[in-house]
Amino acid sequence: MKFPKSLSDKLQQRAQQHALRALSAPKTGVDFASNDYIGFSTNAQLFTDTHQFLVDHGYTHNGATGSRLLTGNHELYALAEQKIAQFHQADSALLFNSGYDANVGFFSAVPQKGDFILYDELCHASIRDGIRLSHAKSFKFQHNDTEDLERLLSHYSPKTYDLQPTTIYLVTESVFSMDGDSPPLEELVQLAEKFKAYLVVDEAHALGVFGNQGEGLTQQLQLQDKVFARIVTFGKGLGCHGAAIVGSPELNQYLVNFARSFIYTTGLSPHAVATVHLAYNQLEQAPEQLQQLRDNIQFFNQEKLQLGLKPLFVYSKSAIQSAILPGNEKVKHLAKKLQEAGFDVRAILSPTVPEGQERLRFCLHSYNTPSEIKAVLLALSQLVFE
Repeated sequence: MKFPKSLSDKLQQRAQQHALRALSAPKTGVDFASNDYIGFSTNAQLFTDTHQFLVDHGYTHNGATGSRLLTGNHELYALAEQKIAQFHQADSALLFNSGYDANVGFFSAVPQKGDFILYDELCHASIRDGIRLSHAKSFKFQHNDTEDLERLLSHYSPKTYDLQPTTIYLVTESVFSMDGDSPPLEELVQLAEKFKAYLVVDEAHALGVFGNQGEGLTQQLQLQDKVFARIVTFGKGLGCHGAAIVGSPELNQYLVNFARSFIYTTGLSPHAVATVHLAYNQLEQAPEQLQQLRDNIQFFNQEKLQLGLKPLFVYSKSAIQSAILPGNEKVKHLAKKLQEAGFDVRAILSPTVPEGQERLRFCLHSYNTPSEIKAVLLALSQLVFE
């Protein structure tokens, strides 16, 4: 069947920009690419414990068999959601099939017509897609810029208009997925309280990285009671699949009734939910992995300073370290050279990031060794300074 010319033209344009995406076989080399920050995706004990947990609870089902509002709400959901809420010091938690589903479900359903959504300009695509589906008006503020945010809050505050009461949702991430930096959460909480806004924080890349037990940045700063909703995602620090929105029981009930990405999808399998439950147990028992990850982050930052690479990198104290090297063709070439040298480092191209902000994205893990970190940064310095 003939393919539409308009679509062919878009593919050709991507190819000309050196930005055409394609699936490839898994790459070998030292892992500086995956989001598996503390190695849970290959944790043999977690795998064994999950299997035994299912056997002990009499589960041999391969799938959920339907949406949670029909036949898919097996009892493991209640156990996992109770565990998640307790771990995150929240009154309630609701599991979604992925972080994308959670963000699309929340932002398409919760903000109402007449409400305002103020979001950081670097928020993840899943947040932005959810906002596009919302009937609320939305405006972005400059990245981590509280002055720009306060300007918007002042302008769109209900006090400015002689209108019916409205609601403002203030949206950020605790660790931004492409830059690896964090917002001034304490200041955002103060602004939310000043303007009576509802703060929403995506903790996808902070779970398993920040906090005494990897709870995330919000809990590390003891701000959990000041945040309306947190989205925690399990495909990164927990090494498994799914996500949850933690907040009040009223929010939970609202999402069950109105979040379309929750209502109209088959639930997670018992195995997936059990893995989430056991991963949280494992996280509570992983102080050594958490500390090793933090040591590696500190060592990476020290090494890039010593090698004169610091000016290339976005400031970050997280497991995501990004070196800005503009140009799709250039950054793809550098990634290829690092891969040939034995390091799995990936290029992030425009339009995923703005043109001129193309980068190499280094993801650090508890299982990376100091010698591996030193070697990959030395290889990078030889490539960019040759």
